Formats: sequence, C-alpha cells, structure tokens
Amino acid sequence: MVRRPARWEGSDEAIRAVQVAFDVEEAVLEAVRSAAYENNLSSSDQIRRLLDLPTATRPKRPRLTVSLSNADYELLAARYGVAPDERLAIKEKVTADLIRFAQESLHGRQSAAKKR
Repeated sequence: MVRRPARWEGSDEAIRAVQVAFDVEEAVLEAVRSAAYENNLSSSDQIRRLLDLPTATRPKRPRLTVSLSNADYELLAARYGVAPDERLAIKEKVTADLIRFAQESLHGRQSAAKKR
C-alpha cells in the first residue's frame, strides 16, 4: 500500500466526487450565473444552494481560470514579447491585463453613473 502525505487525508471524499454537467437552455445558464454573481458565489455553489446542498464555509481564494493550449501560449508569447515556454511571465502579463480591464471597467461604470 502506498503511503499518502498527511495533508491528503481529508481529500478522499473530494476525490470520489463526480462533476455533473447539465445541458440547459441559455436562459437557465444566464439565471444561474446572474444569481451566483449577485450572491458572490461560484455557479457550482449557486446550484448547490438551489438544491439545498451544503457548500464550503471557508472562503475560497478568488481566482479566474481559463484553459490555454500550446497554440494559445504561442500567441500570448508573441503578444507580450516573451518566449512561449516562459509561462509564468505570460501568466503575470495576463494578470496585469485582467487588472487593467477591471480598473477600466470600474472607471467606465463610475463615469456612466455620474452622467445620469
């Protein structure tokens, strides 16, 4: 039997969990995502709340995810002027772009609110 690190001991239940995908209309996706946003929840936690299932009580690290292929890394490397294998540098540049986007978005909303 292979010994596991102690920090993995509590992960048995999570490992056995099965991710379930629901094929629904766009209106359902939009309603769930909108409710999740309004409640500051992930879509998954919003669904769990709708189903009266427990959710994690500890706060989750706020993060965004995206899947990037090797071709995506090559495009981003060219965009940022770095080598495609410098993935950490690419991640840092993308993070800066996301932060800039958020700041510009917030500034745009504030400007629109002032015009009203």
